[in-house]
Amino acid sequence: MAESGKTEVNDCRVIELPKIHNPAGNITALNNLVDLPFNVERVYYLYDVPSGESRGGHAHKELQQLIVAASGSFEVILDDGREKKTVTLNWPNYGLLVVPGIWRELVNFSSGTICLVLASLRYSESDYIRDYNRFTEFKNI
Repeated sequence: MAESGKTEVNDCRVIELPKIHNPAGNITALNNLVDLPFNVERVYYLYDVPSGESRGGHAHKELQQLIVAASGSFEVILDDGREKKTVTLNWPNYGLLVVPGIWRELVNFSSGTICLVLASLRYSESDYIRDYNRFTEFKNI
């Protein structure tokens, strides 16, 4: 993977996750470094996001994430400081891999959405870039 200051939106990609079909209900199980390109150190989920609200609005220096619409749908706006790309997530067996050094915003949440996030690192405030001007400085733009 490129240095986080040199990553681009096209380094992020949608990954099809394994789906085991069963008439009683499907299951997706994920294994570190097999189904995911990193070891999961933290899991969290967003829910009850009010209509019109957005989440995210930051970048990470080192952390990688897999973002999944466990239920419902939403869009992820990816921004590398030069180019933007919008990805719609609406199936629980597809996840968006977001590499370090990419600004992200999650928008247009449908009612009842659950956004599941698998992260490569534990929470560390020092890994966050929460100001867009600082982000463009970090990217040398």
